[in-house]
Amino acid sequence: MWDKALDAMLARLITCGELNVTYPDGTTRQYGKDESQDGPVCIQLTDPALTRELCLRPVVALGEGYMNGTLIIDQHRLFDFLTLLVRNQNAGNMPAFHRGLTRVRAGLRKWMQRNDPRRAHRNVAHHYDISDTLYTQFLDPDMQYSCAYFADPDMTLQEAQAAKKAHIAAKLCLSPGQRVLDIGCGWGGMALTLARDHGVHVTGLTLSQNQHATAQRRAQEAGLQNRTEFRLQDYRQVTDRFDRIVSVGMLEHVGLPQYPTYFGKIHDLLDPDGIALVHTIGRVAPPLPTSPWLEKYIFPGGYVPSLSDLAAPMERADFWLADIEVLRGHYGPTLNRWRQHFEANLDTVRQMYDERFIRMWRFYLVACEMAFEEQHQAVFQIQLSHRQHVVPATRDYLYRPQQHSASHAAQ
Repeated sequence: MWDKALDAMLARLITCGELNVTYPDGTTRQYGKDESQDGPVCIQLTDPALTRELCLRPVVALGEGYMNGTLIIDQHRLFDFLTLLVRNQNAGNMPAFHRGLTRVRAGLRKWMQRNDPRRAHRNVAHHYDISDTLYTQFLDPDMQYSCAYFADPDMTLQEAQAAKKAHIAAKLCLSPGQRVLDIGCGWGGMALTLARDHGVHVTGLTLSQNQHATAQRRAQEAGLQNRTEFRLQDYRQVTDRFDRIVSVGMLEHVGLPQYPTYFGKIHDLLDPDGIALVHTIGRVAPPLPTSPWLEKYIFPGGYVPSLSDLAAPMERADFWLADIEVLRGHYGPTLNRWRQHFEANLDTVRQMYDERFIRMWRFYLVACEMAFEEQHQAVFQIQLSHRQHVVPATRDYLYRPQQHSASHAAQ
């Protein structure tokens, strides 16, 4: 019964590209027509229960089937497989009940993302407190776990991450001695770079015990313990005032209901002549709920906002929206390099985790890379200030830093 239902669903869904599916009974069926030089994508389903789950909850079942080894595909074709599905989904061929479930989940966003402090701690621990060693297997040496900035497409990952930090630092218009708050400081890379290269004092916030310990250790090793402070603290508990605030890759964890609190807190903590820079994944399309597989296994409570989600909370916080830059075509290459590093270091990862975890993590990296290439996802860099003229009137200062620094020194 469920084989026939899945067969009918795939026959309707796959209209571009070709997918060949071998069912648990050994039957192979072809859907669509091959239009690529790489040939059709071929998968095998080994568990009859999986065909039922793929009909009833396709997004979760797809990831779980791959994790559990009951959906078999060459790992080198996983990106092609997910791209094929998404391109056909974008054509509007998903069953009506699936579209209905998406609308229901969209309506439940505020309930599902009610990230109060206790829930926020639990969500962060789920993803970040598993093992620092895992992250060292695929991130750059500075452990930047956010979109790099490929000013040149031939940059290495390390070079592109350094360029990202420099681009953000330029937007903060830093001067020695300023106090900077880093909301969601990760393993401390941004804070340490700003303190070392710009002579500022940085207070970094994280809810991850692993990240907090690593950031403190790195500060000691770099001799920057007097210019940095790392706190295991929720941003909602901070009462200090700061000249600059930076938040990279944090907003995705805040949750839709908390946006007024988040932007309101930045407003309250930022000096009247201050500048804030928020770097976040964003949708350049109407809002959609978080992937249920991603929410269950990778980022509980996570959400990628559209600009329409952000506009009202920022306006109510009474900011000058000094600049919004949309970084397109940067996160796909970042994730691709993470995936290459992960695959190259599988021997080390296997000493810590089983094959199910490895397939889960691979599915996560591949699915996210595909999303940035196919699903209207980009990165927003949002520059906020209390006053209009604390930020230069054009973006020239970002690309002529020496001239900008000289003009400020003259003042």
